This record gives sequence, structure tokens and C-alpha cells, in this order.
Amino acid sequence: MKFNLLGNSDLKVSNYCLGTMTFGEQTNEIDSHLQMDKAFEAGINFFDTAEMYSTCPIREETAGKTETIIGSWLKNNFSKRDRLVLATKVIGNEYKFIRDGGPINSKSIRIALEGSLKRLNTDYIDLYQLHWPNRGSYHFRKNWDYNPTNSDKNRVELDISEIVEALYDLKKEGKIKAFGLSNETCWGTLKFIEEVKKFENFPVASIQNEYSLLCRLYDTDLNEMSYYENVPLLAYSPLAGGLLTGKYLNDQLPNDSRLSRVSSISGRVNQNSMRAVQEYMNISKKFGVHPVHLALAFCVQRPFMGSVIFGATTNDQLDLIIKGLDTKLSEEVMSEISLVYKNFGLTF
Repeated sequence: MKFNLLGNSDLKVSNYCLGTMTFGEQTNEIDSHLQMDKAFEAGINFFDTAEMYSTCPIREETAGKTETIIGSWLKNNFSKRDRLVLATKVIGNEYKFIRDGGPINSKSIRIALEGSLKRLNTDYIDLYQLHWPNRGSYHFRKNWDYNPTNSDKNRVELDISEIVEALYDLKKEGKIKAFGLSNETCWGTLKFIEEVKKFENFPVASIQNEYSLLCRLYDTDLNEMSYYENVPLLAYSPLAGGLLTGKYLNDQLPNDSRLSRVSSISGRVNQNSMRAVQEYMNISKKFGVHPVHLALAFCVQRPFMGSVIFGATTNDQLDLIIKGLDTKLSEEVMSEISLVYKNFGLTF
């Protein structure tokens, strides 16, 4: 297992991260605990969650349940806490059943963090992330309609200033070690980078955005930002919601799969994406690399990557992922991936 420093922070994380959003919905507590055991034993020291999880689907009844499940595991594995990098998120403008869907501000951050700490059975969060910008985002296929002119620049800058100051106070109190962004733009990230310069030793540690063989928006301006500003990517949905396993090809719909629960998987399933998936299946077969390992290894080998966040609904899926954590793709494989990318572009 390779370990990376998250930017200019002191956090050192495994290059793979266990995503937990199915805990409490598709994955019960016993299996969730087993997944955490297996991941930790495999050398993964990085777990990611959020105050709004479980998902698939997102429901008021299960909001916070994932953190509670992780918290019960931590209670029984207290000796592992100082070897674990635990990340969670504050949600912001999205769901009415979490603080009435209000924005991220100094008040909501503190309320959200206290709730997460209680559910997680811990005194501190290693990486505290802003789940969505208050002004909106072009992620989850919203790039077709995202319009920055709907936001007032001065208001956005004041928001960022207030948020950073609140996060810095929480760090001084020992409640968080570092903070990161999520679903952010290049411009937004640079604004946070500018703001943190006012505080001592408080860098933007990371940015958690979607990235996979099917979603490569990060390859453009954010790629360059990561390199020059040392803000690595934490890639979520590296298997594109399960599409890159090939299990949905030929109109297949496995029982209890994400597609059976969430129609089109947030817009990921379309004619173009499924054609691209078939091309990646062909590469997988040609080079004898399992499609899951192909998709994950591709992400890990990108130069801006801090860690790749994968999820597994079942323990069999997790076993398969762990089996391929050391997979390294040759230049020939990467070249063939590039050809598919050139043919299909930013699929979604």
C-alpha cells in the first residue's frame, strides 16, 4: 500500500480510501463492521463518510446512520483510532431534513461537526470537508446548466471568509486536524487557497470530486491547480456508480444494485456511457485485467491523485477490490484507455 501526504497538511493517507455511504442502507451494520476490519487489515488507513449518509437512496430516516455505524466500530476498535484518518462532511444547501437545508456558515458548521463527533464516537475529525459549495456546483451532470452568474461574487467571497475562520477556530480547539473541499470548481478552490493564507498552517488539504474513466472533468483546469497549489484529488465514484464493473451491460439489472434503487444513477447511465463501458471491457479482456482493477488502478496512477475512494455494497465486492489494490497498468494499457477517451470525450 502506498501512502500520500494530503497536500501541505500533516495527514498521511493510503492511496485507496474506504467509502461508506451504503452503510445502513444497502450494507447492514455487521457487514459494515466487517468491511472496516478487512480494509484496515489490508493497509487502508483512510475512511470517508458524511453527515447525510446513508445513500442509495438518500432518505431522512437514514441520514447520519453511516456515521453511527462507524462510531460503533470505533467504540470497539478504540486502539486503532490514532492510526486511522477519518473524513466526514458538512452538507450545506441540499436537503430540507438536515438543518432545514440551510447553507454552510459558521453556525451550521459547528452544529454539524458536534453531531458528527457524537455519532462517530470520537473527539476529533482528521479531515473535515465542505460537501457542496453554497453557490451550487456543476457536478452530478449539472455542468450542462451550471450558471455562475446566479451568484454574487462579493457574497461568495464573504461566505468563504466566514467558513475558513470557523474551521480554523475548530482546528485550534482540536476538533479537526485539517479541512478539504468537495464538488468544488477551480475558481472556488483558488478562492479558498487565497483565504487560508491569512491563517497559520491551515492549508486546503484536498478536494473530493468525481473522477473515473467515464468522468474526467478534473483533467482540465483542476489538474493544473492540483499540481501547482498542491491540493490533491480524492476521487469519488471511481467505478462510476458500478457502471465500470460491466454489470449493467446488455440491459442487465442485478438485484439490489444501485441502478435498481436509483434511476439512471444520477444521470450516469446513457447510450454514450454504456458504449464507452463496453470499450473498457474490451481493454480489460485484452490485457487480462479485471474491469474493477482497471478502473481503480487508472485513477490511482493519475498524477494529481491523493486517494481513490471506493465503495462496496457486499463483502464479496470488497474482497475483489482488495485483491487488486496492487494492480499497475502498463503504458500500453494507458495508451488504449486514452484512445477510448479521445473517442468518447467527457462521457458525462
